[in-house]
Amino acid sequence: GASGLEPLAWSEDHRVSVSTARSIAVLEQLSDVHSGGQDMVIHRTAVPAPGAACMLKVGPKKEVAECKEKFASSVDPTVSQTFMLDRVFNPEGKSLTPMRGFKYSSWSPLGCDANGRCLLAALTMDNRLTIHANLNRLQWVQLVDLTELYGERLFEASYKLCKADTPCGELGDFPEFQRRHSMQTPVRMEWSGICTTQQVKHNNECRDVGSVLLAVLFENGNIAVWQFQLPFLGKESITSCNTIESGISSPSVLSWWEYEHNNRKMSGLIVGSAYGPVKIIPVNLKAVKGYFTLRQPVVLWQEMDQLPVHSIKCIPLYHPYQKCSCSLVVAARGPYVFWCLLLISKAGLNVHNSHVTGLHSLPIVSMTADKQNGTVYTCSSDGKVRQLIPIFTDVALKFEHQLIKLSEVFGSVRTHGIAVSPCGAYLAVITTEGMANGLHPVNKNYQVQFVTLKTFEEAAAQLLESSVQNLFRQVDLTDLVRWKILKDKHIPQFLQEALDKKIESCGSTYFWRFKLFLLRILYQSMQKAPSEVTWRPSHEDAKILISDSPGMGSTEDDQEEGTSKQARKQSLGDTGKGVDIDDAAEDSLHQSSDSGGREPMVEKLLEIQAQIEAVEMHLTREHMKRVLGEVYLHTWITENTSIPTRGVCDFLMSDDGYDDRTARVLIGHILKKMNKQTFPEHCSLCKEILPFTDRKQAVCSNGHIWLRCFLTYQSCQSLVYRRCLLHDSIARHPTPEDPEWIKRLLQGPCTFCDSPVF
Repeated sequence: GASGLEPLAWSEDHRVSVSTARSIAVLEQLSDVHSGGQDMVIHRTAVPAPGAACMLKVGPKKEVAECKEKFASSVDPTVSQTFMLDRVFNPEGKSLTPMRGFKYSSWSPLGCDANGRCLLAALTMDNRLTIHANLNRLQWVQLVDLTELYGERLFEASYKLCKADTPCGELGDFPEFQRRHSMQTPVRMEWSGICTTQQVKHNNECRDVGSVLLAVLFENGNIAVWQFQLPFLGKESITSCNTIESGISSPSVLSWWEYEHNNRKMSGLIVGSAYGPVKIIPVNLKAVKGYFTLRQPVVLWQEMDQLPVHSIKCIPLYHPYQKCSCSLVVAARGPYVFWCLLLISKAGLNVHNSHVTGLHSLPIVSMTADKQNGTVYTCSSDGKVRQLIPIFTDVALKFEHQLIKLSEVFGSVRTHGIAVSPCGAYLAVITTEGMANGLHPVNKNYQVQFVTLKTFEEAAAQLLESSVQNLFRQVDLTDLVRWKILKDKHIPQFLQEALDKKIESCGSTYFWRFKLFLLRILYQSMQKAPSEVTWRPSHEDAKILISDSPGMGSTEDDQEEGTSKQARKQSLGDTGKGVDIDDAAEDSLHQSSDSGGREPMVEKLLEIQAQIEAVEMHLTREHMKRVLGEVYLHTWITENTSIPTRGVCDFLMSDDGYDDRTARVLIGHILKKMNKQTFPEHCSLCKEILPFTDRKQAVCSNGHIWLRCFLTYQSCQSLVYRRCLLHDSIARHPTPEDPEWIKRLLQGPCTFCDSPVF
C-alpha cells in the first residue's frame, strides 16, 4: 500500500513516483509513436527499500551500544519507556513492527543526472536519505547516502554546529542522546531550481558550472543545504553542505521560495510548523553568480493555532495589475488553504495573506499545483478533490474553487494522494475502495488513477503556443493529442492549419517535429491492428483447429484447452494454415487485390509515409547544418575531425530540389577550409572507404553495414551505442579523445522527438 506523507510526486520528465511499503514505484509516461493503442503508455520501474535498518551516527559504536543498554534498563520509566518506544532510537524494532517503506520522495529539476534527466531523493521510514538515478532505463542506482555523510560530518565536528557553540554533554545523558538524534533526523527534503556558479580554471579562464541545492529539514528545526555540481554523479559531485538554524519548533514541511525581480534571482526557504506558523528563512550562499536572499526571516503566519502545516507550494506568477512578477505561496493547514502573495516593489516586500475556508470537511491529505497557470488542487481522504484557480484583484488575489467528485468517475473511493502533471493535462490520484452500504471494505487495493484535466483543443493550443519548444517536456499534452488522432483517425483541420501557419511564419524545427509526431500517429491510426499476438511463439506443429461448438462440455480441462486453441488460432495468422483465407487477407494491408476497397487505404498510407519521410529529411538537413556550423567554428585549415564533413556536405548538395542559401555559403567556407582533402571514414573490419550515401547507415564495398549516429553522422563502429527514449534513432557514446564541442553535440536530444538518449 501507499506510505508516507505525500505518496505521489510527478517529475518534470514525466515520471510519477509512488511511495509504498516495499519500494518507490516509478511510472514513466511515454508518448509512444510506434503503437496504435489508445491507452496511456506507461513504463514501470522501482527503487527498492534498503534491506538493513538505518542507524543514525551519534557517537562511537561501542559507547552507543552501552548507552542504549543503560537507557533500556533504567529504573526511571520516563527514560526507559521513552527510549524503548522511540522508533528513531530503535529502527529495527525487535518486538515492535519493522519500519519498512518510504516517508517522502522528491524529484530534482530536469537536467541533473548524467542523461540530463531528474534525480530522485528518497527518505525511508527509518530516516535514511538517499539520492537515486535511472541511467539505463530499467534499473535505479543509489548515488549517495546523505544520512551517512551528514552523520560523519556531525561526528567530526563533535556535534557542534559552529565553533562558538557550548561544548556538548556526554552521550550517557539522555537529553544529549535525544539532541544528537533530533539534529540529524530528516523530516522532508526539497530541491531548488538549477543555479549557475562560476569556476576558475588553471589558466584563469572562467567557466559556468550548473549546480543544484537540496535542502533537508531536520526534527530540531535545522536545515542542511547541500550543493551539488551537475551532472550529479555521486559523492564526488558534492560541493558543500551548510547548516542553517530556522528557529521553528516542531517543523513539518519545507519548500523553496524562488523569485525573479529585475533579472535578479532571490531565494529562501519556506518552513511550516506542526503548531501552525509559516516563515521564510534566508539562505546565504557564496559563489553563486547573480544570487540574492533576504536580509532577515519573513513571517508569513505567526499564530500558534495548532493547525499543522501539511504541505507548501510556491508558484511564480505575473501580476497583471501591478505589472510585475510575484510569488504565490499556498499551504495546507488542516481543512483550510492558507495563501500568501509576495510582491517586491520600491517600498520593499509586500505580503498579503488569508485563508480559503469551506473547501473540505476533513483535513487536506495532499496538495499539488500546476506551476504554469497557478491552479492548486487539494484532496481530503473522502474522495473529494478541489480545484482552486487564483484570480488577481487590484491589490492581491482571490480564489475561485470547484469540486471534482472522484466518485462520479471511479465510484466510492478513498483518496491518499494527488499529483498534477508538469503541463497540467492529467491528475494522478491514489485511491482505495470507499464504503459500500455503510461498510468499510475488507481488503484495500491501492491504485494509481489518471484523470484528464484538459480537453484536446486546450492541449493542442498549448503545444502550438509553447515557450518550451520541446515535445519531450510536454508528454502529458502530446498524449492527449495522440489519443484524439488514434480515436478519430484524422488530424483535425484547425490544428493542421495552425501548424502550417506556424511553420511558414517562424520555421522553428520544433513545429516540424510536432508535424512529424502528428503524421506518425496518423499513420498508426490507419494501420489495422495485427491479429496475431506478436510476443507468442508460433506453433508450427498445430493440428486441425476444432471450432468451439456449443455442445462441448465445459470441464476445467476443456476450458483450458479452448483458450490454448484460440491462442493458437491467433498465432497462426501469419502462416495462414487452417485459418480462413479472408482473415489472412484482411490482416495484410498490402494483399489488397481481393478487395478493391482496400486500394485507397494503401494509397493513403503510402502518402502519409511519403510526408513522414519528407519531414524527417527536412529535420535531418537542419541538424546537418548545425553540425557543419560546429565543425566550421572549431576546426583549423585541413584539420581532420572524426565527423565525415565532406560526406555531409555532398549529401546536402546532392538533392537538386534542395536550395538553401545558408547551407551553400556554409559548405563553401568549409570546403575552402578543408583544402581539397576528403578525410573519408574507413570500415574497421576491412579498411575499405565508407561512402556517405544514407543518413541512417554506412555500407562499405564488402557489404559491412554500420549504423550512423544521428547527432554527429559518424558511423558507430563499436558494438555499444545509445538509443533515444522512443527508439527513434541511435547515437554513439562519447570517447575520451573527443573534443569538447563533439561531446556537446553528443549530449543533445533526439532530432525527431526531443527525447533524451540512453
